[in-house]
Amino acid sequence: MDNNTASAFGPADSAVLFEEIFRIHFTSLHAYAAGIIKEQAAAEEIVQNVFFKLWEQSEKIQINASVSAYLYKAVHNDCLNYLRHNKVKAGHYAHVTGTHLEHGDVIDPAVLKELQQKIDAALNELPEQCRTIFQLSRLDDLRYRAIADQLGISVKTVENQVAKAVRLLRTKLRELIPVLVLLFINLNNLMS
Repeated sequence: MDNNTASAFGPADSAVLFEEIFRIHFTSLHAYAAGIIKEQAAAEEIVQNVFFKLWEQSEKIQINASVSAYLYKAVHNDCLNYLRHNKVKAGHYAHVTGTHLEHGDVIDPAVLKELQQKIDAALNELPEQCRTIFQLSRLDDLRYRAIADQLGISVKTVENQVAKAVRLLRTKLRELIPVLVLLFINLNNLMS
């Protein structure tokens, strides 16, 4: 099988080719991702998402090198995004718990962990594209234009997806809002 793009194939041929590419590359890509992020389940999800994006955007994607090189690069980039996201979450958690412990205003780490789990669960319930865009915007602090360029979508789509995410999260986390506001106020008072 040729590792170059298959734009000359019809839809039926594309499905067969895609299936063959998936069968050939999935195991090695999963091992590669697991080696980078050290989490089997997350590595599997990353590789599946790369294949999903490849299938979903097959007509738009231009692969100038081999399919294998394209897939490894995509998995590599998604792994780095995953690690960056986890680093931001860990830094935020450390900042919140560290600030309170330094000032003697101890917050039970179990409470913070429970809050984080509820927030993560709400994020995971968002549609995939909506979640990805929201995380890039709010957790990775990327501008809408950078997100649009990275994902190959319009800035308006990014704006709409962030607004949708905020609306859905507000609904899902409604009961946590008073607790989060109190934590935020306490953090601001301690830092002043």
